[in-house]
Amino acid sequence: MSDEQHDQVLHAQFGTGSPCWRLSAERDALELAPVSGAAPAPVEIPLTPQQASSIRTLTGATSHVVVDVQLAGAPLRLHLVGKRRDHHTWSGTASADHDTESVSRALLHGLSFAEQLVSEVNSVVVIVDRHGRIQRFNRLAEELTGVKEEDIIGRNVQTLFMSSENDAASSQNSAAFFNRGESYEIERRIKTVHGERLFLFRNKFVRSGSGIEEQFLICSGTDITEQRLAQERLIEQATTDPLTGLANRNAIQEKIQIAIEQAAPGEAVGVLFLDLDNFKKVNDHYGHVFGDRLICDVSDAIRHCLNPGDSLARLGGDEFIVLAAKGTAYQLENTAQRILDRMRMPFAVGLVEVYTGCSIGIARSPEHGDSLESLIRSADTAMYVAKDEGKRTHRVFSPDMNRRVAEFMWLDTNLRRGLEEGQFALHYQPKLVLATGAVQGAEALVRWNSPERGQIMPVEFIRYAEESGLIGVLGRWVMETAAKQAARWSAAGYDLRIAINVSARQLTDTAVVQHFTEALQHASLNPCVVDLELTESCLIENEAAAIELIKQFRQLGAQVHLDDFGTGYSSLSQLGRIPLDVVKLDRSFVRSIHANTKAQALVRSMVAVAQELDFQVVAEGIETEAEEAFMKGLSVDYVQGFLYGKPMPAAEFERWLLDRRNLRLIA
Repeated sequence: MSDEQHDQVLHAQFGTGSPCWRLSAERDALELAPVSGAAPAPVEIPLTPQQASSIRTLTGATSHVVVDVQLAGAPLRLHLVGKRRDHHTWSGTASADHDTESVSRALLHGLSFAEQLVSEVNSVVVIVDRHGRIQRFNRLAEELTGVKEEDIIGRNVQTLFMSSENDAASSQNSAAFFNRGESYEIERRIKTVHGERLFLFRNKFVRSGSGIEEQFLICSGTDITEQRLAQERLIEQATTDPLTGLANRNAIQEKIQIAIEQAAPGEAVGVLFLDLDNFKKVNDHYGHVFGDRLICDVSDAIRHCLNPGDSLARLGGDEFIVLAAKGTAYQLENTAQRILDRMRMPFAVGLVEVYTGCSIGIARSPEHGDSLESLIRSADTAMYVAKDEGKRTHRVFSPDMNRRVAEFMWLDTNLRRGLEEGQFALHYQPKLVLATGAVQGAEALVRWNSPERGQIMPVEFIRYAEESGLIGVLGRWVMETAAKQAARWSAAGYDLRIAINVSARQLTDTAVVQHFTEALQHASLNPCVVDLELTESCLIENEAAAIELIKQFRQLGAQVHLDDFGTGYSSLSQLGRIPLDVVKLDRSFVRSIHANTKAQALVRSMVAVAQELDFQVVAEGIETEAEEAFMKGLSVDYVQGFLYGKPMPAAEFERWLLDRRNLRLIA
C-alpha cells in the first residue's frame, strides 16, 4: 500500500491523519478515535501480546512506539506518540509511518510541556547517563552553579558538584544504582555560587521510551542546609548543657549505654560521679551569676584532669559525671585524685577567690552494675558515702554502701514528714552555777519521736538535715519552740535562760537573725532569755560573717556560747576577735581528766585562756563528784551533765526543778 493509501485509510476511517489512540491494562486492543473520548465507539485493533507490552513500557514522559496492525483489512504501520496516563491507561496520537511531520508535531507538543516542567521545577534537576555524563541541566541548576546548560552537557557530574573526597563514593553509588535499578536518596555537600551547601538528592532510574535500551539517572536535589542547621540546633539543645557547653544528662547516658553494650569481654566501663562541696553556700552568698561563672571554671578544670577519650558531662546544678570507657580501677582512682588535687586550689572569679572541693564516687561495669541505671546508681551511692565521710575525697563503690544510702533515703522521706507532722520535741538539760548549785538555765536538745523507729537522737539526723537543706526549717522550729517555752517559764516565775544549738549551715542563711527575732516576737519574750550555741566551724568558714551575726544576736539580748571548745581549729588570735559570752569545754576533755594528766593540763590551759579573754566557762559532761571537784578548783562558772540531770521533756524538767527546790529548802 502506498503512502497516500495509508493516509486515505486513516482519513476515511477517522476523518484525520492523526487520530487519538488508547490502550488499557486489561485488554490487548488498541482503541482509535478521531478525538479522545469521541462518540461513536472507537475502533478496536487487536494487538499481539508483544505489541501491547511494548506500548505499556511507555512511562510518564512523552515518547513513541511503532506497531504494525491491520485496519479495514489493510496492513498499516503506525507511530504511536504518547505516555502512561495512570496505572491502567496509556494514550496519545497516532500517525502513518511516513508522516514524520505529524510525529514530530505530536512529540514536540508532548515534550515541550515536560521540558518546561524540568526547566522550571523548584529543584535542582540533573539527568545523567550510566557513565555519569550530564544530559540535562535545568534552570535552577544553572543559577546555582553559574554554568549554562549548553556548556555543561557531556561533562562528568562529579567534577561539577562533588568535593574530591566524595567523588569515589558518588561514582560507586551511581554504578551500583544502574546495576540494581533501584531509587535511592543521598546527601551531598556541593559547590555553589553561594558557597558549599548541603543538598538532599532523590535519585531515580529511568529508561528511554524510544525502544533503545538506554538508562538515565534523574537527580532531583533540594537545598537542606538551613533545615539541617534547625535540626543540629535542636540536637544540640537536647544533648548539650547550655551553661558549660558540656554534654548533658541525656547525652552522657546514651554514651554510657553504648559503652556498656560495646565493651569487650573482660573490659570495664568506668564512671566517676562528682558533686561539689559547699557550692550552695557560695551560690547563696555571691549570687547565681557568680555561681554560674564558677560552674564554668570548675567544668574547665575537671576537663583538664581527664585522660584522652574520657567524656565529661554536667547533670545539672553542681553535679558532673565522667565516662572513662576503658579505665582500670587504678586509672579511675588516679583520675579522681587529680580532680581532687585541682579542686583544692582556689578559683578566681573576677576579683574574688573561692574554694570549692568535691566528693567523687567511682563505679565500674559490670562489677558494680551491668546496666546504665545500676552503674550510675552505684557511682552516685559511692559519692554520697565520700561526702558523708568528710567530703573532698573519693570512694569506690562496695555493696555495703547500699545500706547507708538506703538510710539516706529513709531520712529524706521521713525527716520531711516528721517536720510536717510535728514528730519533733525539745528536751532540756539543766545548767547549774558551780559555786552555788543554783539552776542558771538549760540547753534545749532536739529529739525526733519517729512512729516507725521511736526516739532518734540528733547525731543520727542533724548532719543529714544540714546536707539536705532541711536544717533551716528544723532550726526555725527549734527557735520558736524554745522561745515559747522560755516565755511560759518566765511567766511561771522561773529565772532561766535556754540555750539552743545553731549549726554553721543555718548561719549561711542571711535571714537567720530575722527568724530569731520573729520567734521572740511570736512568743512575746521580752527581755530575751534565749541564747545561741555555735561550733568553731561557724567561725572558721567565714569569720567576718560570723562576727556580724553574733553582734546582731547580742543586740537582741541573746548570749552567744562557743560549743565544744578545744575540739576545733580556731586560733587564739581568732578567739580574741570574736564577741563571745561563754565557752563550753567539750565533754571529751572532762571524761579524761582522771585517766590522763595531759588532759588535766589541757583543761587548765583552756580555762585559763577563756578567763583571760573574759569569757565565762561551762564544763559539760560532768558525771562524777570528782569531776565536779576538779572544775571547782579551776573556778569554772557553770556545769552540765548527768550528775545533775539528763535531758528531759519540759514537764519532767519542771518536776525536776520543784524536787531540787524542795531538797534545797530541806537542806
